[in-house]
Amino acid sequence: MNTADVAGDQVGGSRADGQSPDDAWTVMQRFYAAEAAYVSAGGFGKASYDDVAAHLDPEVVLHQAPGLPFTGTGTWCGHDGMERFLALFSEVWESMEFLEQEHWGDENTVVVRNRVRFRARATGRNVDALIVQLITVRNGRMLECRPFYWDPQAVADACRVGDGDGEGA
Repeated sequence: MNTADVAGDQVGGSRADGQSPDDAWTVMQRFYAAEAAYVSAGGFGKASYDDVAAHLDPEVVLHQAPGLPFTGTGTWCGHDGMERFLALFSEVWESMEFLEQEHWGDENTVVVRNRVRFRARATGRNVDALIVQLITVRNGRMLECRPFYWDPQAVADACRVGDGDGEGA
């Protein structure tokens, strides 16, 4: 699937729904499609990062909350930082499916409520996660993202091998 399938026309095109092809939500739709394809293809060393990078500002910053028990906490900067983050992310998750998305914002900012189903590589378990993201966009690319997980423990539990339920033991 290319990003035009999810978000309408490519960057710089026009849209029948009247939204700018570079507004924050449209940018994020394209990014989410590229991110999901990258993860599903196996991530670093198995998939091209080019489609993901095309949706990121060169000065992009991802702020992962401290203390998350999975996929790298801290601040990830630039294309290299995001590629390192997604490499870790792809080691943990086999797939991600966006089940529901709501969004509020304008040309440069968007708040997105995602309900995502992740499948953990180590256990094969699925977990549905509610994630709210505060996002800024510059020049049609994601500049900054702050994700907030509703239940980080449930997400961590999906990744835990040998926790007594018979899977992964």
